Amino acid sequence: MSSTGEGTGVGFDTMRGRNYPSIRQFTVFLENRIGSLLEVIRRFEGTRVKIVALSIADSAECAFVRFLLSHPEQGREILERAGLAIIESDVIGVELPDDQQPLLRVCTALLQGEVNIIQAYPLLVRPHGRPAVAVMVDNIEMGLEILARAGFNTIGEIDLHDDE
Repeated sequence: MSSTGEGTGVGFDTMRGRNYPSIRQFTVFLENRIGSLLEVIRRFEGTRVKIVALSIADSAECAFVRFLLSHPEQGREILERAGLAIIESDVIGVELPDDQQPLLRVCTALLQGEVNIIQAYPLLVRPHGRPAVAVMVDNIEMGLEILARAGFNTIGEIDLHDDE
């Protein structure tokens, strides 16, 4: 479920036993060769798991591909069955406000709360019909609290399901 502005951030409850609504990010390490990304993406073919966000960091030897998935539990199983080295971490999904400079508002709110942004990239879907970004921060609980107080809507994993 989404959290909305005016809240204190208290009372969040997720299936993973955390008290905040985050989205799981899966980082996959791939050999930097033609076709390796396609091989991973094809593993989701014929499943209900959709890639809802993607980021690629490339180096000469390998690439780090970050995925947000519509159904993370099943997605993790697919990646593990493929024998891929993966790291699971949490990010904040935040809807961008209807504003001239929406990213400026998000960054300003986090800066004022002294929360550092480590990574950011757009979601390929619009869970509530609005553009959104995934943001990894150095303190996720504080980041969620700050964004809620500033009136931002955050996106949880349930918001990424298109079939429920």
